[in-house]
Amino acid sequence: MPGLLALIQEAEVHPGPASPFEVNFGLFFWTWVVFFALMYLLKKFAWPPLLKATVEREKRIQALLEEAEQRNKEANALLVEHEKLLADTRAKAHTIVAEAKAVAEKERAVAMEKTRQEQEELLDRARRDIIAERDRAVVELRREAVDLSLAAASKLIGERLTSETDRKIVQEYLASLDTRH
Repeated sequence: MPGLLALIQEAEVHPGPASPFEVNFGLFFWTWVVFFALMYLLKKFAWPPLLKATVEREKRIQALLEEAEQRNKEANALLVEHEKLLADTRAKAHTIVAEAKAVAEKERAVAMEKTRQEQEELLDRARRDIIAERDRAVVELRREAVDLSLAAASKLIGERLTSETDRKIVQEYLASLDTRH
């Protein structure tokens, strides 16, 4: 430090060069000495912690980047899985709707078939009832015709025909008339 004070005192006594192109070797020398001393001190005390902090920060940033990349991959995998589940859910919903439509159509067809069968049964029963009524009416009409024929014949003959053989003859005659028509 005594050298620095001497330099400062000399600078006060002897002002520096008047021109910027003049070189003051004393100032030049001490500038380089101070520069190298500062460089040595910085290299010895400041740079190692700075470099260490920089390296640690770089490592932290790299770790954060790797973690972000990993989370991004996980998020993409989850997104793909979510989309797959969504597609599966849509497919299942579509299948359920299709099955419901098929079941409804089948139930409608079964109901239509049951209704048709019931209608046919009603028509068959009505036909049988009509045929039975017609047959009863024909039998009743024949009985009435036999009684009327016997009554007419007894009036013509003058006596009452009541025997079973006479009744049988008239029924056979009416049956032969029935087969002709």
